[in-house]
Amino acid sequence: MDQVAEPELPDSRLTTSTLPQGIDSASPFDEMMSRFDVAAQRLGLDPGLYKVLREPVRETKVSIPIVMDDGHIEVFVGYRVLHNIARGPGKGGIRFDKNVTLDEVRALAAWMTWKCAVVNIPFGGAKGGVICDPASLSRGELERITRRYTAEIMDLIGPEKDVPAPDMGTNPQTMAWIMDTYSMHARHTVTSVVTGKPLTLGGSRGRIEATGRGLMLICREAAPVKGLTLAGSRIVVQGFGNVGSIAARMCHEAGAHVIAVSDINGGIFNSKGLDATALVAHYEKHRTFEGFQGVERVGNADLLELDCDILIPAANENQIRGRNAPNIKAKIIVEGANGPTTQRADEILNQKGVLVVPDILANAGGVTVSYFEWVQDRAGFFWREQEVNERLEDIMCQSFRDVSTMAEKYGVSHRIAAYMLGISRVAHDTMVRGLYA
Repeated sequence: MDQVAEPELPDSRLTTSTLPQGIDSASPFDEMMSRFDVAAQRLGLDPGLYKVLREPVRETKVSIPIVMDDGHIEVFVGYRVLHNIARGPGKGGIRFDKNVTLDEVRALAAWMTWKCAVVNIPFGGAKGGVICDPASLSRGELERITRRYTAEIMDLIGPEKDVPAPDMGTNPQTMAWIMDTYSMHARHTVTSVVTGKPLTLGGSRGRIEATGRGLMLICREAAPVKGLTLAGSRIVVQGFGNVGSIAARMCHEAGAHVIAVSDINGGIFNSKGLDATALVAHYEKHRTFEGFQGVERVGNADLLELDCDILIPAANENQIRGRNAPNIKAKIIVEGANGPTTQRADEILNQKGVLVVPDILANAGGVTVSYFEWVQDRAGFFWREQEVNERLEDIMCQSFRDVSTMAEKYGVSHRIAAYMLGISRVAHDTMVRGLYA
């Protein structure tokens, strides 16, 4: 991968003198912009470029009328936001969740822009969502929602326009329905329109484990910064979905002591370490921690404050806030979720000397292997899993070094450094391309 590239910026500079201070759980977009503003000021970003990079290219809201299983008609609302395409097609997941909002989707699309730039892959940022509760819907209802949503946004997506992927409430089957719907209208099979597909339909080996594997790699790279090694470190994981469970298992296999994990119902703890491999098998079978032997129960709030070396918040946003940040005992936080730490918490953690590896770097393993999938689909040639994992390791480790170099050079946190790196790359490519008029 390329080394840190800083663009030559114009003489006119962003002169914002009053930046948001002490924000604790603002809207997702405001949380993102509070960090963006700090990074933009440190870079001396041109005011015009600031306006360009702040605004999404396009925001789309669609109506999704569906005949439900009992015969009545229900209308769902869907969104797709394309934030930036300076470096390539939009890239970002589609989530099905009852709490989806346009503000959330807008923020996640912007985060994807910076995330793709930080790991230096040729995508811009996008995101989508449908307001629904997948747990209350049948398979047939989910399929109809997915296909109608796809039909409504079909002119906006495509292998060279905007490439969706799974997110909260969606999965490889959802992507298969999107790919099939798009292909039926195109009159030929277009596997590269989405990533995160089943292997038999053009998916990539290693994709399911990619985000969790990336987190383990970042833990390994970050540990020496605090005089630690991953092997022997005590690790706490909040969230035991695909990301958290795989991160826990892979850290355990690397020799770390995973001392606590949790899901939405609470967590379990063993100061000597959990057998994360056995725990993942137990959880996959029973969908609960109940019955797993040799552990104590711990609440989700208390779990974040356990004495540990590395904390991996891999659940929801805004879990580490001003009120609990002073009690965080971890030396390193590696963000598996999007936006788990508020700006106010960041300030407290920085003062405490906690190394926070931000989401736009730490959880970028998923989009990196999505990029690999897109490349393989377009070439019609698929890689061995070992090759996928080796390429992922190269990119994640180089990206951590790039961000660390930026942090050291400017004397900023790794979060602000990651934003600065992502923004500088997008700003550079925007200036090289110029503005079409």
